[in-house]
Amino acid sequence: MRVRGTEADRWAHVQFGLIVTGETEQRCLADLFRILASQSNCSFRVIRRIAQRSPIASEKRIQRMVGTGKKIPDRDAEQIGFPARDFLCSGGDFLILVDDLEAIRAEKADAVFGRYREALDAILGDSMSARAAVHFLANMLEAYYFGDARAVNEVLGTDLEDSDRDVETIKHPKNDLKSLCARFNGKEHGPMIVKRLDVQHVLAQRERCAFLRTMFKWASVAADATAWLPAGCLHSTTMGQIDALEEFLHSGAESKA
Repeated sequence: MRVRGTEADRWAHVQFGLIVTGETEQRCLADLFRILASQSNCSFRVIRRIAQRSPIASEKRIQRMVGTGKKIPDRDAEQIGFPARDFLCSGGDFLILVDDLEAIRAEKADAVFGRYREALDAILGDSMSARAAVHFLANMLEAYYFGDARAVNEVLGTDLEDSDRDVETIKHPKNDLKSLCARFNGKEHGPMIVKRLDVQHVLAQRERCAFLRTMFKWASVAADATAWLPAGCLHSTTMGQIDALEEFLHSGAESKA
């Protein structure tokens, strides 16, 4: 774990682990962070893919967990908490859990966030929790393709223009892409588009893409490389993790002073 303000920090390589919920994200999400890797000595890799989680609504299930003294479901511990701890305890510096926040789940964003956050906090404890974060792609990774039409055009040979709306409000980006280009195949073309996607361009409009900007702000603070990131709105659901991370990094630097 690097310590800010030290000579060694200048040369430290920062390793980010990613836990994802989508097949396309498993294949290419690390490439989305390439701009940050170019600004700092850091790297990203997917360490695990999991099924999406929803808020636990069953009172019986909650009561059963309380009765057995469990804070989180066993599978959340096994598939989220333990892999995160293993990564952070074996040389990894920071971890990001990334989920698609489809329109049907958007109204429950805080509760979905809470379930993931609890899975991390319960296993990582106070000493490591700030080094892990939960972030969302809205409605899914493919929505951001509409924020950089050049990347899509280069891969599909189309003649699209950037969307004039906040792409995080596009409800069915895969379907929309398919209607614009019938041969679009997410598995085949997604990784090629992501490798060309210009995140700075996607985030250029300060009032758009709050979820994506918040994720990149958290990762940029962790990598100590925020100058590249366009200023703009952050999302209230996930932005509190930035303050927690900054406090953690500041306290670590002070303890080594």
